[in-house]
Amino acid sequence: MIEIQGVSRTFGSRRVLDGVSFSVAAGRMTGFVGANGAGKTTTMRILLGVLAADTGTITIDGAPITAADRAGFGYMPEERGLYPKMKVLEQLVYLGRLHGMTATGAKASAERLVERLGLADRAGDTLESLSLGNQQRAQIAAALVHEPRVLVLDEPFSGLDPMAVEVVVGVLRDYAAQGVPVLFSSHQLDIVERLCDDLVIVGGGKILAQGSREALRAEHSGRVFEIEIAGSAGDAGWIREHPGVTVTHLDGGLARFEADTVAAAQSVLTRAVTEGDPAVSHVRRFGPVTPSLAQIFQEVVR
Repeated sequence: MIEIQGVSRTFGSRRVLDGVSFSVAAGRMTGFVGANGAGKTTTMRILLGVLAADTGTITIDGAPITAADRAGFGYMPEERGLYPKMKVLEQLVYLGRLHGMTATGAKASAERLVERLGLADRAGDTLESLSLGNQQRAQIAAALVHEPRVLVLDEPFSGLDPMAVEVVVGVLRDYAAQGVPVLFSSHQLDIVERLCDDLVIVGGGKILAQGSREALRAEHSGRVFEIEIAGSAGDAGWIREHPGVTVTHLDGGLARFEADTVAAAQSVLTRAVTEGDPAVSHVRRFGPVTPSLAQIFQEVVR
C-alpha cells in the first residue's frame, strides 16, 4: 500500500498542494480526479521522486519510500516521453533493460505487451509514424514493460478510441488483480467511474473527497428518490401535492423527487402501494437515486 500523508508543495508564492493525504491500496484501482491545475500531476511527481515535497511523508507498505522502491514503479506521464525515431519494440526492450531486466526477459515482456495492446503489426515502426492513439498505447506499454510493482498513470486514456480504451482497461485490471496498487488520473469521468475501486477528488491543492466508489455514492446520494408506478395508479402526478417532497421529474408513472426526510419518501411509497385498484396496480420500483461520479465531482468542487 502507498500512503501519502500531509504532503504540501509551494512554487514561489503559490501553494499547489496543501496537506494532501490519501492511500493507494494493493490490488485496487484508485482514480485521481480534479480540474486542470488542481494538483494531480504535482502529487504524482512527488510520489515518483521527480519533485520534492515541502512537508509530508510517503510510505510503501509502512516504510519510507526509497529510490529503490521507485525504480520498481511504472509511470506514464501525460506528456509523451518516448523516442520518436526509435522503433516501438526496440524501445520497449531498451526500457526494460534500463530497469534491470535481462535481454531475453525484456524482449519477451515487450512482445507480450505489443500483442496485448494491439501493436504487434506496428512493432517495427518508429513511434513518430504511429497515430496518436497508437503512440498512447506504446506509452502505456513503456510503463508496463518492466513488470512494475506499482502503477502511476497520468491520463492513460487520452486519445484512445473506445476499442483501445477497453483493451487498456483490461490490461490495468489484470495488474490490479495481481495485487499491484494502481493510481490513475483521467478527465474521462465515465471511464473512472467504471474502472476505479477507490476515488480521490482534488481541488485547489486539497483533497475534497475520497473513499471507495460505493461509499462516496452512498455519502452523496442525499434524499433523492425515484418511483415507477404501473396499472390504474400509473399517473404519479399526485406526488406533486404530497407533503414533504418536491418533484424534480415526472413522466406518467415515473417520478423523481427530493424528500425532506426518509419518512416522507416512505409515505410516498405507502400511498403508491394503496393507490388505485390493487388487483391491477403495482409499484415497479422504488429507491434512492445513486449519483454518478460526474454529479459527485460537480458537487464537491463547487
